[in-house]
Amino acid sequence: MAKHIFGQHFPKNYLQNIRPKRSLLVHVNIHQQTSHVAMASEGTNQKKLPRFLCLHGFRTSGAILKKQIFDKWPTQVVDKLDLVFIDAPFPCQGKSEVEGIFDPPYYEWYQFNKDLKVYENFDKCLEYIEECMIKHGPFDGLLGFSQGAIISGGLPGLQDKGVGLTKVPKIKYLIIIGGAKLQDNSVAEKAYSSPITCPSVHFLGEQDYLKKYGMELLELYVDPVVIHHPKGHTIPRFDEKGLESMLSFIEKVQAEINK
Repeated sequence: MAKHIFGQHFPKNYLQNIRPKRSLLVHVNIHQQTSHVAMASEGTNQKKLPRFLCLHGFRTSGAILKKQIFDKWPTQVVDKLDLVFIDAPFPCQGKSEVEGIFDPPYYEWYQFNKDLKVYENFDKCLEYIEECMIKHGPFDGLLGFSQGAIISGGLPGLQDKGVGLTKVPKIKYLIIIGGAKLQDNSVAEKAYSSPITCPSVHFLGEQDYLKKYGMELLELYVDPVVIHHPKGHTIPRFDEKGLESMLSFIEKVQAEINK
């Protein structure tokens, strides 16, 4: 099941107020016919599907991430997840790397300086994600790609420290694709001050320019599941071993949320 939620975004000259002035408009695309709470039938029993809020990459969109996942991942994976795709709060403030490949509009979660060490509007980004989780949750976890994965990978620690997502239930699971550590020290020192015990699966691409940084992120997690693939910074297809690892992770998550 998948939903694409188009949020109220910030124009380039208006970054002060994080809260939308009107309700978010919800456009639902159902991968399989389900109720509001996605269920999987097993014989006569129905089990809730793990529900993930999906955060797209830098200067892309929720629609683009949805297409990337549904084009690359088999139904035996996506049918076992309830995925909700949202757009980031800020319209992109520069050229998108996917221009000419995917249609606009494009969005970004926060801004940063040239050496990636100082973030702008990161606090507003967290407030926006929290607002989406309140309106469209509850969620069991986060799925993130690229900039969305960098945010997702740091959020459990930030939530534990009371820095963000204080009004929503604790993040329980993570799917990190092409991720890395947060680079702004003012944020990172809070996000990674202690080992992250949140069950997680991390995708590492052999040719991904972020692979080194994705491996650094791995070191901060307790017992992460790692899926290697030969490609670069992209949503990968599964090989047999990767598919087995992913299905095993989903099975464990589903068992825990249906206890």
